[in-house]
Amino acid sequence: MLYDLQKEAAMSPIVGMLYSAVKQNNQRLQFITNGMSQDEVDYRGPTHKYNSTAQLIKHIMYVDLNWVYRIMGQPLLQSLKEQHGPMIDENNRLPMVTGKSLSTLVSDYDAVLIMLKDTCTHLTDADLNSIVTFGHENEKQATIRWGLWHMADHSRYHQAHINLLRAWYHE
Repeated sequence: MLYDLQKEAAMSPIVGMLYSAVKQNNQRLQFITNGMSQDEVDYRGPTHKYNSTAQLIKHIMYVDLNWVYRIMGQPLLQSLKEQHGPMIDENNRLPMVTGKSLSTLVSDYDAVLIMLKDTCTHLTDADLNSIVTFGHENEKQATIRWGLWHMADHSRYHQAHINLLRAWYHE
């Protein structure tokens, strides 16, 4: 299999390449979680103090959902905040997620990627220079280009945690 960051046909070159990085990391996430039982999806490590795969997937999806709305230049809809949020709980940790099936988590994330794809088809490479604000505590600024890269990088970062959880679960 050849790996490459090929742009989507309906996107400008750099936008398409960055979108491709996000899409490929989502495909990798689905590959590394394929076949997980509900017990494994909810597993929180040998001491039960780590984030579960369910928490991590929901977190990745919610971060990406927020980025999609930033890129569109719109506030995240309250209904989506209620359905998929919050970003962190009252203890500054990822909210607990138990009993939510892998297929539901993946399906929720796929819906976000469909929104991202549609959004990216309307962007030009010049739009990547546009600045958006982000952050739930201290507002920071970034270009849309950085936001798309961050989506791919953030997913990959948490995939390492999921791989560790899988190793622990199968020990």
